[in-house]
Amino acid sequence: MEERWRARLFSGKNEESLGLIDRVIAVDPGRAKCGVAVVSRTEGVIAKTVVPTGDVRDTVRLLSSRMEPEALIVGGGTGGEATAKTLSSLSIPIYIVDEWFSTQRARVRYFKENPPRGWRRLVPRGFLVPTEPYDDYAALLLAEDFLSSQTSDNPAANL
Repeated sequence: MEERWRARLFSGKNEESLGLIDRVIAVDPGRAKCGVAVVSRTEGVIAKTVVPTGDVRDTVRLLSSRMEPEALIVGGGTGGEATAKTLSSLSIPIYIVDEWFSTQRARVRYFKENPPRGWRRLVPRGFLVPTEPYDDYAALLLAEDFLSSQTSDNPAANL
């Protein structure tokens, strides 16, 4: 994998003891809102949502109690360190990852899964902006990138 997908372990957990991670909760932090996604290597996308930044800890706590993730993935962009610090009390290993082009990639993924309708389908997609927040798609991409960066030969690869 390329250098940009390397993750940095935030919490004090030993990443080698984790093995090959199957289920993660990813957070794309922002000033006003955060995207949150639960993704499994075997089950795919389990859940995704956009929440106010002040509610991200409670949302992740609720999802982690129900979904039993093996790791939390936090985007290292705007508010990433602060979000990771806020989530560190949840006793789940936290990895801070690069958000390389995550917003632009999330927009592409959003329109792939929600094609424009009516007159909007005539406008080139590069000019369109989703009519609703799509931070959850950015979190989804962070989770997928993290899971794909691991290999069965070396579970801690790129960490």
